[in-house]
Amino acid sequence: MTVPEVSVDESAQLAREGALLLDVRNDDEWTAGHAPDATYMTLSQVPARCGELPRDRRIVAICRVGGRSAKATELLVAQGYDVVNMVGGMQAWAAAGLPVVTDAGDPGTVI
Repeated sequence: MTVPEVSVDESAQLAREGALLLDVRNDDEWTAGHAPDATYMTLSQVPARCGELPRDRRIVAICRVGGRSAKATELLVAQGYDVVNMVGGMQAWAAAGLPVVTDAGDPGTVI
């Protein structure tokens, strides 16, 4: 299966248009910083919790560099979700100058 992918810029545009950003990194990575308004669910939780995700919105899966989110994308596509993988992950997001925040809304970092 070819995993559908989008760039960081396309991901940011999709988010502005209403797509759900799904961050599938580990707890420490999420806590250090994430995209504003992203939804958090570790990759290991995706199979059991995918029913919590909307079926009427595009989903952009995100991790640190793109590997885990590609696995999440594969899993969710197989379940019938409209989902794409963000190439480059949060490292690319931060490098593009897009905001990275903590849960408190303070500036965050990508680890």
